[in-house]
Amino acid sequence: MVNDTSNLIDNLYEKTEPVQKDYRPQVIRKSQKAKYQIFDENEFTRGREVLGDLIVHGMIASGGTDIDWLIEHKGGFVILEFKGFHNDKINIAKGQMIAYEKLHEKLNQSAKCYLYVVGCDDIDFSNPDATVWVFEMNQWKSNVIPKNTSDIYGDESNRQNKYIVYREYMEEISVEKLRDIIDSHWKEFERIMM
Repeated sequence: MVNDTSNLIDNLYEKTEPVQKDYRPQVIRKSQKAKYQIFDENEFTRGREVLGDLIVHGMIASGGTDIDWLIEHKGGFVILEFKGFHNDKINIAKGQMIAYEKLHEKLNQSAKCYLYVVGCDDIDFSNPDATVWVFEMNQWKSNVIPKNTSDIYGDESNRQNKYIVYREYMEEISVEKLRDIIDSHWKEFERIMM
């Protein structure tokens, strides 16, 4: 019995073809040149540092937040907030999200506004095939995106003043698709904001 099994194994391995690996290099596409560029990086950095010195230790006020990208066209708005992933989740300060909710609400009263939270890993936005994960404010408001304030994989005592959003709840798209979404809103603003 032992000899039959070993012969069977030997025969299987002898007839197996070696696996051929494809060593062709992956082709990474590059986008066209960026439409807007920072011409003086030192001045840009200095400007941000100057603002950073506005709120100092000893003040009652804490630091501020920013809007990463705001596009306005004919009274319509596309707002993008970029967050980096850590262990497949992003953190959004509660105050920042409240501000975004109110901004989205107010801008939609008199105009049209789309507000996207974009989760990304270490990414090269010049590669149109690079991957990002997104959700839009309407998904947040309708509870499609769970509003966790503690890690669902951790204990409840670890509550934070932040919302934790998991990659699995966000839509995975390419940078090129994100560009298409932005352009579709621009075209929509062209039609409805005349």
